[in-house]
Amino acid sequence: MASRLNPYISFAGNARQAMEFYKDVFGGTLTLNTYGEFGAQDAPEADKIMHGMLETAGGFTLMGADTAPGMEHTPGDNIAVSLFGDDTDELRGYWEKLSDSGSVSVPLETQMWGDEFGTCEDQFGIGWMVNISQPQASSDASAPPLPATP
Repeated sequence: MASRLNPYISFAGNARQAMEFYKDVFGGTLTLNTYGEFGAQDAPEADKIMHGMLETAGGFTLMGADTAPGMEHTPGDNIAVSLFGDDTDELRGYWEKLSDSGSVSVPLETQMWGDEFGTCEDQFGIGWMVNISQPQASSDASAPPLPATP
């Protein structure tokens, strides 16, 4: 898959409702994954959205999630730019340039869903999420689950 760039919104516990609303507005296909699906079955947030992705026939892609446990949710600062794909060299190159002179909140490394993922803020204060997809056992065409923005 080619690398993709799109907005990623963090929600204060209502990501499912928000993403379903955006599906009603824009149409398309909505994929929702919960924290419980990725190893947190007994956690209080098990039914919350760890990653949601709406893809429309018009070419829009919108991602969103409930703010991860332990992370602060600040309306107005709850959106980042997501870069994802499977071109490791390309995406690592973007990561290096974006995180250089910025600050890293999650190092680019393998995460519980099996992909390499990291979050940083560039030198201009823009939040970035980079996810390098790894081959999956299943042929799920949806994007990998991403935690909420930093």
